[in-house]
Amino acid sequence: MQVSLTATKGLERRLEVAVPAQQVSTEVEQRLKRISRTARLKGFRPGKAPFNVIRQQYGEQVHAEVIGDLMRSSFAEAVSKENLKPAAGPRIEPLDMQPGADLRYAATFEILPEVKLAPVESLSIERPTATITEADVDAMIESMQRQRPVFTEVQRAAQDTDRVTLDYDGRLDGQPFEGGEGRDVNIVVGSGRVLKELDDGVKGMSVGEQRTITVKYPDDHASKALAGHTAEFTLTVKKVEEQSLPPIDDEFLGAFGVKEGGVEALRAEVRKSMERELAEVIRNRVRNQVMDALFKENTIETPRALVDEQVQQLQAEMARRMGVKEANQLPQRELFEEPAKRRVALGLLIAEIIRAEGLKVDRERVMSRLDEIVASYPNSEEMRRAYLQSAEAMRQIESAVLEDQAVDWVVSRAKLTDREQTFKELTGFGQQQAS
Repeated sequence: MQVSLTATKGLERRLEVAVPAQQVSTEVEQRLKRISRTARLKGFRPGKAPFNVIRQQYGEQVHAEVIGDLMRSSFAEAVSKENLKPAAGPRIEPLDMQPGADLRYAATFEILPEVKLAPVESLSIERPTATITEADVDAMIESMQRQRPVFTEVQRAAQDTDRVTLDYDGRLDGQPFEGGEGRDVNIVVGSGRVLKELDDGVKGMSVGEQRTITVKYPDDHASKALAGHTAEFTLTVKKVEEQSLPPIDDEFLGAFGVKEGGVEALRAEVRKSMERELAEVIRNRVRNQVMDALFKENTIETPRALVDEQVQQLQAEMARRMGVKEANQLPQRELFEEPAKRRVALGLLIAEIIRAEGLKVDRERVMSRLDEIVASYPNSEEMRRAYLQSAEAMRQIESAVLEDQAVDWVVSRAKLTDREQTFKELTGFGQQQAS
């Protein structure tokens, strides 16, 4: 086999490969002989057809198959011989594939760049730390209570957090319209889950009171009949209920999966969940700093093929979030060029750390990560079995753990500073509650 290598531009390489005609014909002959032993052709007993008939019947197909297989195997051999690491599959250009002639083709592809990691000892990493206090646990349990509020009927005007039961009748240009009527509708005042005009209009109303409000529909409203129009609604309040926190009784405990141990068991479970959340937040904060620092301190030429692949993934992720299904509605690829290059560069840097340091996936950490994942499901044991039975799911966990090990390697050598914060500051728990 003859191989000629040319560096075209950047990371792109062009291999011209020639496989001797004798090797091609020998492989074709061997395959035809194997076929002849079992071939069923009209007029002949199985395996008894003359070889020239077999060649006439199958020769062209077998030659094409041999050409394809030899291109794959010879390309792999040529790449190994030249000590190249392709970033992606090659573009094949046939040069000569005629029967009886040397198989000649050109393969154009990009190679992975040589990665020389800058010293990590100069990197500065700030690791947040926090202690979960009893007050934090109290606040989390109160948040859980707010998810299951108790409503008690009251005889006063409606105010924020009250649940109001009302009827409404809408008119557009003085006439009732489809969807403009509601009976025994429940809204929680100030929750922001209904039109602002309705929310504001109900506030201050008492049972039996009527009020007329005006609603201006936006120009891009889903209903074309209402878009840009102004409607009037007559509201009639039928019930006002005050919201309060539910007692932490057996029913409440059971709703959150606590069947034994009472309040102390609930607090223990809540603390465990908060600890998992806190650990994940700290891990992500540190990981992001390490990735930022590695990307900043290491300049790498990124293979175009890998960048294109990442652009497509980022486009697909954005499309899923936006609910876009048509290809022509995908966000423009230019928006994702830089993030894609960053992803590729960081992937190459992490891979180099793993290779250079001989890191092997830590099985204990894999199982610990699996425990964290399934702990959030009510049927955790069932989910555990599902993960363990899925090779792809376990590969993803192993990949994430190996990346964490590479991050830990960087952190162990970088300039590390711990910064004490509160649970609320780190997780945004207070802001979530406020919003």
